[in-house]
Amino acid sequence: MNKPTNIETVKKPTGLWLKKLGPGLITGAADDDPSGIATYSQAGAQFGFNMLWTLFFTYPLMVSIQIISAKIGRVSGHGLATNIRQHYPAPLLYFIVGLLLIANTINIAADVAAMGDALKILIGGSAHWYALGFGIFSLLLQIFIPYHRYVSLLKWLTLALLAYVGTVFVVQIPWTQVFTKTLWPTMSWKPEYITTVVAVLGTTISPYLFFWQASQEVEEQQSNPHAKPLIEAPYQARANFLRIKIDTFVGMGFSNLVAFFIMLTTAVTLNNHGITDIQTSAQAATALRPIAGEFAFWLFSAGIIGTGLLAVPVLAGSAAYAMAGAFHWKNSLELKFSAAKKFYGIIIISTLIGIALCFTPIDPMKALYWSAVINGVISVPIMGVMMLMAAHPKIMGKFVIHSVLKMVGWICTAVMAIAVAIMFWTMGK
Repeated sequence: MNKPTNIETVKKPTGLWLKKLGPGLITGAADDDPSGIATYSQAGAQFGFNMLWTLFFTYPLMVSIQIISAKIGRVSGHGLATNIRQHYPAPLLYFIVGLLLIANTINIAADVAAMGDALKILIGGSAHWYALGFGIFSLLLQIFIPYHRYVSLLKWLTLALLAYVGTVFVVQIPWTQVFTKTLWPTMSWKPEYITTVVAVLGTTISPYLFFWQASQEVEEQQSNPHAKPLIEAPYQARANFLRIKIDTFVGMGFSNLVAFFIMLTTAVTLNNHGITDIQTSAQAATALRPIAGEFAFWLFSAGIIGTGLLAVPVLAGSAAYAMAGAFHWKNSLELKFSAAKKFYGIIIISTLIGIALCFTPIDPMKALYWSAVINGVISVPIMGVMMLMAAHPKIMGKFVIHSVLKMVGWICTAVMAIAVAIMFWTMGK
């Protein structure tokens, strides 16, 4: 019998490089959401160039852990929560999914609030009602637009991040000093410095990104009638693993490059002018206005809205995938609402609660920084379980991860664990 033809490769020629970019690109871009922008802005404003090293340090760790999550999804044909449910104790599953749902809902609140604030400072009006509008708009897109169309929209929204590349060209950058401080930063053992490092790690290496990218690989596979889980169709592995590698390297590189520019912009403007306390992304944009000019202000503000529209669906969607996998519900953005009511119900509930938090005395922005820290803390057990799954023959078959990827993945897990331990140690002193 002849070896099956890899139909996916035939239908998607290698020349169409954009076709190779999908889950990894969207996942990476969603990492630079308004809450992430606030964290990077605060890091740059408070510590200047001395926090830039974190973006280079996290890149290989981020790439490795996202490739692992993508491979788990593509090989097994299931998301992370489903695999945990099938192979690990139920209390572990409920603990992970519960914390993810809480962290994502707080992030949604922060993101829609940031979008509302950004539009308010651009055109005036009510930030609360703008937040409501952005949240409802995002919700309707997820419910009524099928995945294969929606993913194309998300790809185009990644271009909003170019606004933060553009801001660098309208401010003066002392590149020699930037280069020096990136390679030889002045570090500190003070609690605020350590906590900020953990917040950057938690923002860059976030649990919702693991769940989203694994689930999007499943969506990609299910949307192609010729594709199957690789554990059932190993002849499709070579092309898919190459696509995952390219997609993830580009997506995470794009994410960290933009984060670097956000941190650099606020370091060279706000920090150099003595503005060291930035609590929100909109506050960062406003502070830029008198220092960097009107154009930089508009670019920064518009970027907040664009990245928020990209990130909110990822946050709500990853929570829904996790809950659906945990409780064995039908789940796909390709399905109509009537065919996956519980899955879409989680998207609706998490988004509406996030919107509602914007109308309460609770300040979602103050919770934002600590949600990034929480993400850093809960990343540790999730990554540990992922590493065990990636080496599990019943999940991965003959595609258990190789030694180099396994080593880097465990290093990433150890780095997060050490950072969290040091944070708690410095806070307890």
